[in-house]
Amino acid sequence: MDKQPVSAAEKARAFFLQGYNCSQSVAAAFADVMGLTEEQAARMASALGGGLCRMRESCGAVTGAMLVLGALQGYGRPDDAAKAALYARGQRVLRAFRDLHGSLRCREILHLPPDQESGPVPTPRTAAFYQSRPCAQVIYDAARLLEEELNRA
Repeated sequence: MDKQPVSAAEKARAFFLQGYNCSQSVAAAFADVMGLTEEQAARMASALGGGLCRMRESCGAVTGAMLVLGALQGYGRPDDAAKAALYARGQRVLRAFRDLHGSLRCREILHLPPDQESGPVPTPRTAAFYQSRPCAQVIYDAARLLEEELNRA
C-alpha cells in the first residue's frame, strides 16, 4: 500500500510541534519547492515568529506564508507587471485566513491584551503551551491556504 504524500499543512504543523516558531514552520514546510533546505528556510523566517520577534504584530504563520509566496511567485524589479498578480494571490490567502481566525495579528489571534508586552525570551514549549495555543491550527490553516493558492491554475 502506497503511503499518501504529506501535505505542506501537515508538515508545517509537525515543524511547530518540534519547536519551530510559526513563521519558520510554514516556510520550512515549503523549503523543497523554494529550492532551499529546511534549515535555510527556517533561518530566513526566524525573525518573523511571535508576530515579528515576539512583538505580537503580524501573525508569523501569515508572514511565513507570504515569504514563501514571494519566493515562488514574486517579482524582482520595481516596474514588474507581476506585482499586481502577486498581491492578488496574497490577498486571497490573507482574506481567507482572516475569515477563519478573525485577524491577521498574532496578539488578536492569541486573545492577548492590547497593552501586554512580550519580551524577547520565547515561552517554553511544554504540553501546556501546546494545549493553550491555537498556533498549531493557525499554522496548518496558513500553509493549507497557501498550498491551495499555489495549486490554482
